[in-house]
Amino acid sequence: MLFTDVIRKKRDGGELSENEIQFFVDGLADNSLPAEQVSSLAMAIYLNSMSFEEAGKLTLAMAASGTVLDWSKEALDGPVIDKHSTGGVGDKVSFMLAPIAAACGCYVPMISGRGLGHTGGTTDKAECIPGYNATPDFDTFRRVVKEVGCAIIGQTADLAPADRRFYSIRDVTGTVESVPLITASILSKKIAAGLQGLVMDVKVGNGAFMETPERARELAKSVIKTAAKAGLTTHALITDMNEVLGTTAGNALEIEESVLYLRNERRDARLDDVTLSLCAEMLVVGGIETDRDKARDLCAESVTSGRAAETFGRMVAALGGPSDFVDHYDKYLAKAPIIRPVHASGIVTAIDTRGIGNAIIELGGGRRSVGENLDLSVGFEHIAAIDTKVDEATPLAVIHAASEADAVVAERNLRAAVTLDDAMHAERPVVLEILAG
Repeated sequence: MLFTDVIRKKRDGGELSENEIQFFVDGLADNSLPAEQVSSLAMAIYLNSMSFEEAGKLTLAMAASGTVLDWSKEALDGPVIDKHSTGGVGDKVSFMLAPIAAACGCYVPMISGRGLGHTGGTTDKAECIPGYNATPDFDTFRRVVKEVGCAIIGQTADLAPADRRFYSIRDVTGTVESVPLITASILSKKIAAGLQGLVMDVKVGNGAFMETPERARELAKSVIKTAAKAGLTTHALITDMNEVLGTTAGNALEIEESVLYLRNERRDARLDDVTLSLCAEMLVVGGIETDRDKARDLCAESVTSGRAAETFGRMVAALGGPSDFVDHYDKYLAKAPIIRPVHASGIVTAIDTRGIGNAIIELGGGRRSVGENLDLSVGFEHIAAIDTKVDEATPLAVIHAASEADAVVAERNLRAAVTLDDAMHAERPVVLEILAG
């Protein structure tokens, strides 16, 4: 089989056969297909999409391209459940959600990705913690999940390796926003992780890959339907991404905000709503609780009682990080040499959230090319939410940059991304819809 024929077939709107999809996945996994051919097929799929059958075959083939975990031998006393977000700016939910869900009786083997396009990556953020091993061997991964209840790691070379390579190529070739490719990428990792249930956080808005409710709903239904084909119960929440989630954007800054949330010291309202809603849905999917309101109360109590923070600290230590990280995060996280506020006057009425994400890439906190090293210290802190009145006392944001020149560019990008007016707008919900099959 010639791969150029596969590219031509999809370029011309044809439907790929199971053999053609398997040929593609095998070539991804063993590196026999060059990146330019992979990106060509990705663009053909982006332009012509895939049928549900094609997406299902691609998902299962990528899941089977490496190790598939089986938790049945671990004799766990709770459900194996995970969450996946389609990506946003300031989305650090995983770091609160995994320990909260674990503290409530779930087992959360969270295998995450690196930054994709303008969105930050959970794995990159985890690597802000000194000593934290984001790519442990599977024996360690299993042990930590069993003993602690959760482990947040990056995609290893053995787990869905075909997706791992495809993911990195899509990141830099303008082919991220494809519903079937997003579906296959998400589910291949989750199926390979041996989950019993999954909760999707499908972002919608100007900072999301799905910018309209219709597109977000399309993706949510695609994931639910494709997951059902593989026997994986999946619910989806559609959540707003028309502004940064939380008050920080940037790797180390988001870890700091996560720790402060778990310590019950600073809980941004929108971030809190998304986190608790997703956690509650995990308990429902896992059969721990049938009533969403009761499930949410149980999750909230795990934060106020300190159990979630304790679980997070145990996870960090078990994966090689400092045993006192929760108590003394400030001495461990990287700090940018230039830290300064940006002031303006007016009420924030709109934010180009993708523009904020791109500004972080320009600061060095996101990737322009495959494998590029990141400056984990840079980003924005104290980001003003929509309907915030900014002035000399309340900044638009505080810039963390590697140099004055970088800070000047970041300020320009920040100002361009924020719209100011003199009137507030109606409050918008952050959790827009729940789909349960």
